[in-house]
Amino acid sequence: MSVHMIDRDVQFRNLSSEQREQLMIQVAKRYYELDMTMGDLSKELGLTRWQASRLLTEARQTGIVRIDIFPLSPRRPDLESRLQKQYRLKEAIVVPGMDDAENSTFLLDSVARAAARFIASLGKLSVLGVSWGRTMSAVARHLPPFWNEGIEVVSLNGATNVRSTSQVSNNVAERFAQTANGIATLLPVPAILGQEATRIALEQDPTIAKILEMGRKAPVICFGLGALNPDSVLVQSGFISENDVAALRGKGAVGDVLSRFIDARGSIVDAIFEARSIGLNLAECGKRDLSIGVSAGRNKHAVTLASLRAGYVNVLVTDEQTALFLLSSEASK
Repeated sequence: MSVHMIDRDVQFRNLSSEQREQLMIQVAKRYYELDMTMGDLSKELGLTRWQASRLLTEARQTGIVRIDIFPLSPRRPDLESRLQKQYRLKEAIVVPGMDDAENSTFLLDSVARAAARFIASLGKLSVLGVSWGRTMSAVARHLPPFWNEGIEVVSLNGATNVRSTSQVSNNVAERFAQTANGIATLLPVPAILGQEATRIALEQDPTIAKILEMGRKAPVICFGLGALNPDSVLVQSGFISENDVAALRGKGAVGDVLSRFIDARGSIVDAIFEARSIGLNLAECGKRDLSIGVSAGRNKHAVTLASLRAGYVNVLVTDEQTALFLLSSEASK
């Protein structure tokens, strides 16, 4: 270090609080309003780069500089930052909205649109794993054309319906791939099978095993978080009955993730259903580069919280009311 730099450092440390504040303002104005580089403003003010950077940090910490984020699309960055800190998320996307009791369709559409924008913004992906259901169908509808041309989209869990419904929700991987001009690799089996032996036999089939392995290796996965009620797509598709819903609730189930039923801590509640379910194991979710959970509405609060507690999700796309619940004292119990 030169003698000149030592002299400047001594002077820097001996500044009065008033002098330091004025210097913070000068640094901040040059950096934020005059678009000067750190090197140029340091030279102009007779500072080292380290000193200028430190003054800029202090200016933000003391409130001299306040940075407001105004997304072009409707977002709540204040709630997003709090969610990221509290649950150690890589990203959180929160859309403002009305009470979901007023218009659940509008709320789901808003959250799905935000999820689609995020996925489309990720850049070039070779493989994306997706679940199925109403939420993911809504996400697929909002993906822009050619959002990731040539991508391979793989189903993470079985989606062949036992019973046909009026709402098509089991062709999500195909719809994701179609909008990107990519390829869909489907898991052509039911989400929940009738017997454990059937699941074991299917998993040993070379074709099914290859698809399951592809899902396990997908660096980015995206899935909806399912509420446990008679309107669930698992009920409507014939995989479980309303009596099963009641029994699972009695065991503490709050919802499903990838057709696997979990309690408030994210633990599997029923070994028999688990043994009959085919697809990505929940323990694999947290190992992805991005594990994107999409959740909208009050009836998804409990399963969303459980998924965060268990670490199944490291990116959350949700609505304002759900975010407030997750940050509330009730959620921290």
